[in-house]
Amino acid sequence: MVERMVPDELWELFQRVVPPAPSRPQGGGRRRYGDREVLAAIIFVATTGCTWRQLPPVFGPSGPTAHRRFTEWTAARVWAKLHRLILDELGSRGELDWSRCAIDSVNMRALKGDLTGPNPVDRGKKGSKIHLITERTGLPLSIGISGANLHDSQALEPLVCGIPPIRSRRGPRRRRPAKLHADKGYDYDHLRRWLRQRGIRHRIARKGIESSTRLGRHRWTIERTMSWQGGCRRLHRRYERKAEHFLAFTAIACNLICYRRLTK
Repeated sequence: MVERMVPDELWELFQRVVPPAPSRPQGGGRRRYGDREVLAAIIFVATTGCTWRQLPPVFGPSGPTAHRRFTEWTAARVWAKLHRLILDELGSRGELDWSRCAIDSVNMRALKGDLTGPNPVDRGKKGSKIHLITERTGLPLSIGISGANLHDSQALEPLVCGIPPIRSRRGPRRRRPAKLHADKGYDYDHLRRWLRQRGIRHRIARKGIESSTRLGRHRWTIERTMSWQGGCRRLHRRYERKAEHFLAFTAIACNLICYRRLTK
């Protein structure tokens, strides 16, 4: 089960970003479970949507043990480092297409926690929102979370700035797309000016002038990526009280999407 959840290629990448285990000069204490077993347990929770206490004993570590290691790795930004590492591997192989990128968001119910807000499309019930930028083929480059009441336009600048410098097959690292596609939620002149100042062409649907469906031939890839994210059932509804834990599960979903492309 562990080898199926964490293949050898993924484990080799993860070993490059995971922090070393804390030493115990005084000795004593319980045996620390291996990082691979704990990573498999975390991925199982992310993909199945089960609670930590429902974690089957086949993985070895108990639910509370896996949750403590998850909290430890989240504080060390392991998931963001792993995402950047996988993107670097894809970029060095020429698998990233920077010619057209797309931005969008998706809402979900939230039971509790910070970075939540009344969802205007769900009768004002509390919810959160995942913001996403993907390259032309649908691989996620930058992610963020917010309350469901945050307007999509306010997430564009942080998301674009959040794209890490990624290796290319030739030339220097790259972090800016050639063109960005967006729907009417981003139809603001200051956003267009901001993109032009950074050398990014834009294709944003205009309210009352054109239909968002005209962008569908280029924006369908990000819709597909959001459907891929739905494969991580932990993202169907937010249960995490802390925003950084919910962002960590979002990053795990993006890591799995990029890793599948890497091993094709």
